[in-house]
Amino acid sequence: MVATVVTSLEMLERPRPRPAPNAPFRLARWKTPSTDKYRALFRRIGEPWLWFSRLVMTEAELAAIIGDPDVEIHAVEDRHGIEIGLLELDFRRPGEAEIAFFGFIPELAGKGHGNWLMAQALALGWRKDVERMWVHSCTLDHPGALGFYRRHGFVPFARAVETFADPRLAGVLPREAAPHVPLFDQRDASVR
Repeated sequence: MVATVVTSLEMLERPRPRPAPNAPFRLARWKTPSTDKYRALFRRIGEPWLWFSRLVMTEAELAAIIGDPDVEIHAVEDRHGIEIGLLELDFRRPGEAEIAFFGFIPELAGKGHGNWLMAQALALGWRKDVERMWVHSCTLDHPGALGFYRRHGFVPFARAVETFADPRLAGVLPREAAPHVPLFDQRDASVR
């Protein structure tokens, strides 16, 4: 089992407009992504942080979410059109915008590009009918994630401990994923 502390954060007022930071990227909306394409990008971005929730869903469950007209999936593309990041906004709750997934491939994480992506998220998320934006982060995310969300105006409103079966032991993610999280394998009684 793996345990993580999950912090939920919210923003209850639209922030003042600010110039978006420059970045050599563009946001491409995926209106009806295939589950395979979605999972491939999800895996590339989330594997270092043990993102697995969308990898274990059935095809029908995942297709229902990513095909929902109230869920917006945006790929971050570099100058060559290569997908290097993900922004998923969930508007299924009236009056709310949840940043469901937010991140870059490991090579770009922690390099300041998140400021550009957050500017995009806030611009897309704060619509006329939205009264609340929220996001959750956990202790398995990038170590700077919680501070990053707070710097952008999100305020913590809930905290919980969640446990789950280690997805590396089930073969959902490779054993090398998330090396910062100890892997306890009872089959060989070793700690890695």
